[in-house]
Amino acid sequence: MYEWVLWFHVISFISWFAVLFYLPRLFVYHAENIDNSGFVEVVKIQEFKLLKYIGVPSMWATVISGAYLSYLYGFSGNGWLHTKITLVVLLIIYFYSMEKYRKEFAEDRCIKSGKFFRMYNEIPTVLMLLIVGMVVLKPF
Repeated sequence: MYEWVLWFHVISFISWFAVLFYLPRLFVYHAENIDNSGFVEVVKIQEFKLLKYIGVPSMWATVISGAYLSYLYGFSGNGWLHTKITLVVLLIIYFYSMEKYRKEFAEDRCIKSGKFFRMYNEIPTVLMLLIVGMVVLKPF
């Protein structure tokens, strides 16, 4: 059973990160093309569907399967696991911040620049490197 849940967790993780990487890129395009109403209307639909139909289910699938794996692995004496969980909590906070920006864009009230979203787009990369590092290296 462990291997199947791990397989599902990895697939969910990949799907979630596809959203974490691509949605902020859509925000860049949205912010930089705010005067192109035709483009903006299309990208609003893409942002909504990407977040709601792929992002939310894959995030919950990742969190639930990860919680189960953590339970099976055991929390006691696994400092790397505690660190990984802390990083995942930060990733969840980031994920919900994307929903905040998506709503602002949907209501035509987001004032952040494309440059801001380019920098914002780097956060999941850093967190991914740290999370995968915790899993593979188990440093403490």
